[in-house]
Amino acid sequence: MKRTKAIALITAAFVGTGFTSLASEQKPKVKKQTTCPVMGGKINEAQYADVKGKRIYVCCKGCISKIKADPDKYIKQLEAEGITLDRTDKKK
Repeated sequence: MKRTKAIALITAAFVGTGFTSLASEQKPKVKKQTTCPVMGGKINEAQYADVKGKRIYVCCKGCISKIKADPDKYIKQLEAEGITLDRTDKKK
């Protein structure tokens, strides 16, 4: 009887860790950028700045120069909001 309980506990432990590792291997949720980090308005997907391998969308052409002047500020701001920035193609 004790042996059966021990086997059941060991089996449950292995099964439990298997499900836990599967859950941790799932891809993180992607939160898309919808607002301009400079002006706070809705982004225009035709307007963006490619900096440090990341694409930051803005609302207008005027915001591009502000992004390029201090890219770290805006990258940190967006990532702190949980936004996943698009990667730029380095093969150009």
